[in-house]
Amino acid sequence: MKRSKGIISLILVAAVMVLLGVTTIRGLDADGMGSARNIKLGLDLEGGVSITYQVKGETPSKEDMNDTAYKMQRRVEQYSTEAQAYQEGDNRISIEIPGVEDANTILEELGQPGSLYFIKHYDADGNANYTAGTDGYVLNKTIEEMEESGSIVLTGSEVENASAGSYQSSTTGATQYAVELTLNKEGTEAFAEATEEAVNNGNDTIAIYYDGELISVPQVDEAIKNGQAQISSPTMTYEEADSIASTIRIGGLNLELEEISSKVVGAQLGEEAISTSLMAGAIGLALVCVFMIIVYLLPGLASSIALVFYTGLTLVLLNAFDITLTLPGIAGIILGIGMAVDANVIIFARVREELSSGASVLASLKAGFRKAMSAILDGNITTLIAAGVLWLRGSGPVKGFAQTLALGIVVSMFTALVITRVIIFAFYAVGIRKKALYGRVKAERKPIDFLGKRKVFFVISIVLCLSGFVGMGINQARGIGTMNYSLDFAGGTASTVTFDREYTLDEIDSQMIPELEDITGDNNIQVQTVKGTNQVVFKTQTLDLDTREAFETYMQDEFGVTEEITTENISSTVSSEMRTDAVVAVIIATVCMLLYIWFRFKDIRFATSAVIALAHDVLVVFGFYVIARVSVGNTFIACMLTIVGYSINATIVIFDRIREELKISGKADLKELVNRCITQTLTRSIYTSLTTFITIAVLYVMGVSSIKEFALPLMVGVVCGAYSSVCITGALWYTMKTWGAAKPAVGKAVEDKGSDGSAAEWNAGSDTQADKTQPAGGTQNSGKKSSKSKKKKKRK
Repeated sequence: MKRSKGIISLILVAAVMVLLGVTTIRGLDADGMGSARNIKLGLDLEGGVSITYQVKGETPSKEDMNDTAYKMQRRVEQYSTEAQAYQEGDNRISIEIPGVEDANTILEELGQPGSLYFIKHYDADGNANYTAGTDGYVLNKTIEEMEESGSIVLTGSEVENASAGSYQSSTTGATQYAVELTLNKEGTEAFAEATEEAVNNGNDTIAIYYDGELISVPQVDEAIKNGQAQISSPTMTYEEADSIASTIRIGGLNLELEEISSKVVGAQLGEEAISTSLMAGAIGLALVCVFMIIVYLLPGLASSIALVFYTGLTLVLLNAFDITLTLPGIAGIILGIGMAVDANVIIFARVREELSSGASVLASLKAGFRKAMSAILDGNITTLIAAGVLWLRGSGPVKGFAQTLALGIVVSMFTALVITRVIIFAFYAVGIRKKALYGRVKAERKPIDFLGKRKVFFVISIVLCLSGFVGMGINQARGIGTMNYSLDFAGGTASTVTFDREYTLDEIDSQMIPELEDITGDNNIQVQTVKGTNQVVFKTQTLDLDTREAFETYMQDEFGVTEEITTENISSTVSSEMRTDAVVAVIIATVCMLLYIWFRFKDIRFATSAVIALAHDVLVVFGFYVIARVSVGNTFIACMLTIVGYSINATIVIFDRIREELKISGKADLKELVNRCITQTLTRSIYTSLTTFITIAVLYVMGVSSIKEFALPLMVGVVCGAYSSVCITGALWYTMKTWGAAKPAVGKAVEDKGSDGSAAEWNAGSDTQADKTQPAGGTQNSGKKSSKSKKKKKRK
């Protein structure tokens, strides 16, 4: 790169960073488009709308309530992945949607859940179930009468999904809109029979009835036997298609609901909690930048600039992709800062190795980026595969986490492979070429015998993995529950208190929460204010009668509460279905990662070792949750998923080095090779884990209680991930690779072939070994050279 191009590159990077900074702070227009303040915030940061529905009719079964709450959860996710739907009492369902304040608009868009039916035009006796009137179609009979006559084709429970879509007209080529339906197995069979009957009756119609009116009466053009139907019209707009699809989705509930209340609730966390978390992120970023500059000098400066670029670009893209940001999301971004360092550390470790071997600065930089490419791509693509599966199969917070994870992966790869590269080569081009500025040259470290201690490491890991299950049994025997489930998982009690004035969240946190934690025994109380009133909702673990009375007495004596305090038991916001979705998603993601690693490394043992190490890290952190009694809530899922995404990276870096060395060294002593590869990547493993640990530790020290519950297990996970990648993964691969392999007998000369078994491995050993080790019975030359010499003698 010429000097002029280097100057231009630095100017362009500076200009883009200024643009990102201005966009993040002020936005691109008067409305602040693209600015950080326009990022959609979660219920914990901004508040939103809370709507309560009640089941019509008799008290439903527990199974029907669970199913309805889950379906409502999936439907409100169209507004935000952080929306929540949970059961309140025996027959109510509450939903909370962050980032909105107009409850009426939400109610109109969401619809009032009611009964959905697909109805034949005529009954078995030829009587019309509906006819065309002056204002559209009207029913001639009641729903009960049509059910008795067999005129109901489908109910909402047989419709799996409905969505608005577009297609090209076969006659005009114009874009037209339609409602696309997907039916379950029972619905497919019933609909196939009904549509075939309608076609035989001269392409008759089938009406769609919802909550008192016919919302659509489409004509049947052909029998639909595959469960995939389309409602279309040349004049249908996208808005009309979307409205019909939304109505059909909301009508597919097992129970009929009616809205009984709606209110705008405030954020669950005060401004102080948000500001301290952001401050922690800034301090963590600064510490990582200082660390990188001290360790890697000029390349460290380049990576620090790229990290700032990463942070600004991430904030802009959160806005662009309309991703809802919660406090755990902020923690995830801050964690991403630590993870973004990983690629830079891999590159600069390679650069330092090249400099130590005597290469020039330019050659070292080029070789560093080239040799680090495969490890960076494989590690990040593997994690990206996991994020994709979690997004497709997960729900609620799992889907939201997958979005943030995928965004962080793509941005970190871009900043490391493009921005850092442009900056460091621009530095070189403008004349900063002194070798000492690009890394301290160090002598190659003598390989550490990690494999020699593998049995000790395996025993330690087995004990750590089993500790969680043993702890669960001990906790159960003590009568304190296997794990410390928060109300997110176990449900709890919502207590609504009306004060004589409006309290801020910061006042509640400082004046009430410490005492309430002692009274309720819950260290993770969730608080919501109701805008426009003096009401505050305290969500705690389930309270018994004595605790409720103590709660009320405290409020009356300390804060003069005179109005009745209403309490209601609420279900978990993380339903059993959501937990099942998360587990299934993780299993599928793990299988996909295993297949990818197998494909890339051409050895199932690499893939198996990586997945076992991943399971090891998850089980160790799980054991920490059990033993330390850390509260298990929404952040538990996020923490485990973070470890799944993070753990695989360090493993792949070591395996990439082993793969590289195998190509170079051929059949060298395998144990020495693996030890050498682990030792060569040891600095990278320590530095990456340290930078990630720093950002999380600052977050733990400065964060609020909910963030501490996320940060503490993550710190354990980072330490455990570093341990497993260095001490377990390579040892596992070596053990599986050499399982059952024959060992050469001590004191015997190795056969001349030098091409199979352990003899070949001995013959192809290091020069030092070949020179100094003499098998009994005379001198043994190495490999094929020895064989050729003997053949020549025989010819003579």
